[in-house]
Amino acid sequence: MNIVEVFAEDGRMAGAEWLARAEGVHRQLRPQLPGGYSARMARILEDARMALAVNGETVLGLAVYRWHENTSDGLKFYIDDLVTDEAHRSGGVGHALIAHLEQVAKELGANAMVLDSGTQRTQAHRFYYREGFVIPAFNFKKSFS
Repeated sequence: MNIVEVFAEDGRMAGAEWLARAEGVHRQLRPQLPGGYSARMARILEDARMALAVNGETVLGLAVYRWHENTSDGLKFYIDDLVTDEAHRSGGVGHALIAHLEQVAKELGANAMVLDSGTQRTQAHRFYYREGFVIPAFNFKKSFS
């Protein structure tokens, strides 16, 4: 298994050929993503990055992540999405992605990684606990319309 990075830089997409391969896995977590996946992800990856766990040309899992500075965390390293293909769960894919993200976060100078996870995703929560994550706060959301 290898980790491949996908991101936009200077108006060019690095690793764009991987986006089409990643879409099916990403939709396992985010089925509500609208059509035009590659174009949407190209826009998102102008301010974020995507790490793919791959075996040959097969995407086993992915993480979308970003970082910014704020008043509570200093350099906040945030994981937007983390998903392992259903066919490859419990095989070390998620652990490999977390290890990669931790290395990137430390190189950037972050002292922690943060993610949100839906309350219904109890299997994912067990994984996060095993990986050393804790719940330090609640996330509140107010939807419009």
